[in-house]
Amino acid sequence: MHLEYFQLVDRIVDLDLGERTITVEAQVPRQNTIFEGHFPGYPLMPGVLLIEAMAQSSGWLLIALTKFERMPFLASVKEAKMRSFVTPGDLLTINVRVVHEGSGYAVTEAKIRVNGELRSNATITFGVIPFPNPELRGHMEAMATRIGFPQQAASHE
Repeated sequence: MHLEYFQLVDRIVDLDLGERTITVEAQVPRQNTIFEGHFPGYPLMPGVLLIEAMAQSSGWLLIALTKFERMPFLASVKEAKMRSFVTPGDLLTINVRVVHEGSGYAVTEAKIRVNGELRSNATITFGVIPFPNPELRGHMEAMATRIGFPQQAASHE
């Protein structure tokens, strides 16, 4: 997890295009300036960043399903729940599944677990559009390589 660059997914653990699911991992850093203010003496990962981690994980699944032809953008977050705290050093396992796709939108259900314990979940809606320019698509392809995106899922030839 690279909070300073807003890159919250470290690696793809599993991607099943048939089932329309993805599992990713994200290691919360032990030290980061964000924890100095949230909260002094009792550092916690902000809930808004947990939502963003679920959204980014969902985004990777949607990119895979469109074979890098389309880019998801966040449209809405429903029923986001923070069920327990996430602390520095925690390893997040994020599971996502697509529950609806059509008319330029997709809806995912995402869950964050730490050591098997549910910490957060949300239903997230995305608009899905063609990549607006080749540079952004190239940037996302480079990030995909960094996090272990399966090459067969990235094929857009």
